[in-house]
Parts: sequence; C-alpha cells; structure tokens
Amino acid sequence: MNSPDLAQLTIARDQKAFKGKGRGRRRWVIGAVVVIAAAGIYAALRGGGGATTVETTLVAAAFPSQSITVLNATGRVTAQRKAAVSTKASGRLEYLGVQEGSVVKAGQVLARIENRDVAAANDQAQAALRAAQANLEQGAAELRDADANLKRSEDLHHKNFISGAALDTARARADKARAAVASLKGAIGVAEANLRASDVSVEQTLIRAPFDGVVLTKNANVGDIITPFSSAADSKGAVVNMADMATLEVEADVSEVSLSKIAVAQPVEIQLDAFPELRLLGKVSRIVPTVDRSKATVLVKVEFVERDKRVLPDMSAKVAFLSRELQPGERSSVTAVQAETLAKREGRDVVFLLQSDKDGDKARQVPVTVGGKVGDLMKVSGVKSGDKVILKPSEKLVDGSKVALLKK
Repeated sequence: MNSPDLAQLTIARDQKAFKGKGRGRRRWVIGAVVVIAAAGIYAALRGGGGATTVETTLVAAAFPSQSITVLNATGRVTAQRKAAVSTKASGRLEYLGVQEGSVVKAGQVLARIENRDVAAANDQAQAALRAAQANLEQGAAELRDADANLKRSEDLHHKNFISGAALDTARARADKARAAVASLKGAIGVAEANLRASDVSVEQTLIRAPFDGVVLTKNANVGDIITPFSSAADSKGAVVNMADMATLEVEADVSEVSLSKIAVAQPVEIQLDAFPELRLLGKVSRIVPTVDRSKATVLVKVEFVERDKRVLPDMSAKVAFLSRELQPGERSSVTAVQAETLAKREGRDVVFLLQSDKDGDKARQVPVTVGGKVGDLMKVSGVKSGDKVILKPSEKLVDGSKVALLKK
C-alpha cells in the first residue's frame, strides 16, 4: 500500500542554486592559482631566478713582445763557467774561509788542509838551498884565491924565481877551484828544484778559487778528510762548488721541427718563474749541433744582454724568441682582454665588469678604447689588470643586469 506521505515527496532541481555554487568554486580556484604563481615568482626572485648566466675571465697584463714572438720555449739558468773546487793532496780540513753565497776572487784561499809535514819539508828544502848558496860563496872565494896565486906564480916563473913544477901546482889548484864552483852551482840547481817541489806540495794543501765567482754549495766542514777523488769511506772530494755569475745563460730545449725559426744572435726575452714581473733581454749565443733523439729537441743556449743580481743558477725560465729587437716603448706591460669580452653598445666598444654587492652579482658596463692585438689578446684602456669581465656578453645584457656565474 502506498502511503499518502510518500507520494508527496519530490526531488528539488533548482538550476539557479547549482549555478551560484559553481561560480563561487571557480573564483576560488582562480584566486588560488594567482596566489601560487605570485609565490613562485617571489621565490624565484629570492633564489636568483631571472639572472643571466655568464662566464668570466680576468683582464690581463700583457707585453707587446707577445705580438712579435715566433717561438716559446722553457729552460733553466746555468753557469757557463763553474767548478767543483778540490785539491790534489789528501788530509784533514783545518780551515774553511767561505760559506754559501760568498763572493770570491781568483786565487783567493778558500780552505786549507793540515800541512805541517809538508811545511817542515819545505823548511828543509829552503835550508838546503841556503847551505848550497853558502858553499858556492866559499867555493867562489877559493877560486879567486887560486886565480890570484896562479897569476903570481906565472909572474915569478917568468922571472925564473920558481920552478915549472910550482907553476903547474898553482895552475892545478885554480882548475880544481873552478870545477868546485861549477859543482856547487849544480848543487844549487838541485836545491832550487827540491824547493820548488816542496812549494808545490805546500800549495796543494791550499784550496784556491780558480776564477772570480760565487760559492754555490759547501760540501765539507773543518775536520773532514779530503781526498782527490773521494775514494775513501767518509771522505769528501770537492770542498765547495762555485760559479762565475758573469757567465750565466739559459739552456732551452727547442723542438727540431721548430729549429728553422731560431738563429744565432736572434733577440729573445727571458722571463723567470721566480720573478714573473722581471723580463730581461737576451740573444741566442749558440745552437748545440746535436739532437736529443729521445726528445727530438736541440739545445739552444741564450746569453743575458741584461743582467740582474737576483738571477741564480738552476732557476726555471721561459724564453720568447722574437722576430726583431724590442723598442724602448715596448718593454712595459699593457692591459688586454680576450676579444670575446668586447661588445658594442650605442656604437661604442664596451666590456661588462662583474660587480658583486649585497644584492648579488651584476654586470657593470664600462666603455673602453681598443688598441691593437697583443698575441691572442686585444689591448684596451679603461679597465685595470685583475678586473673580472664577462665573456661573450649577449645583446640583452645591459648596465645593471643581474647575472649568475656559470657553475663548472
């Protein structure tokens, strides 16, 4: 049975109510999207979003010699004249008068070996020479007396006051005295020779500088045993090593395929690794006529035209072989940049410096005056060496643009 209450129940289908509720829901969704987008933009700005990613390089201090360099090579400073100073004698070192860095003159006594035995032998040789000289003087006196007696005897014999036998005796005495003098002169020669040998023995105990130079290393100390060839255990050979600083030169290995670019007397510029700011003029002294087969290189020796007291043996050096001699105005460094850092803005040459502050990294536009090429770089003025400039600036990059460094 149907209840009259159930028959009265119906489903309400009010379209306007549904439409009102749909529009409110859409407005809520759109508002949420706007809020999310704004938050995303804010977060992006806070996190560096919107910045142009760039690479940077440094403004360099270049030298005009780079534009006339035909070949670069590396090498080491060496002394053309150097020596390991030792002695021919053996003994204990009792005196050492120099140390590393000492400036010495040719013939200066650097060290001495114990020489009391050879000094005593030298005294004996001197005494023997003096004795021989005294004997010669005595013999010469006897010869003078014998000659005077012979003259008197000849006068007396001429007057028949003495016999011929007495004259013969006087003549024999004079001949004997003359022979004695000759013998004594020979003895003096022997004594002088012995003294010279003794002097050499004494001199061999003195270690002298063979030339003007500087002591590089000290290999022995007082009390060490010195032998000529250091053959005995715990003995030393060379007492010091020294070099003539006036003969310093650079030895550079040049590939044999590049040898045609090198010539004797060719100007070069020498740069020392120890003093990068120091550039010295030089020239090719000689080319060693031998090829190192293992490296396929030829040894080229470069002499210094300009010298500096800071240059030391065994320093590493870079050698730039030049096509011509440098002019006085080409000796100073100039500021230079890579060509890829240059840009055009309103008809002017500019570069963009990287500028950092509390708000982040920005590009600062700086006008520059471009000169000629310096090797692979371009000479510019308006910036200084060490400044960071942006590589390959895009057309959109302007003064004050926010940038971010490319992470490598």
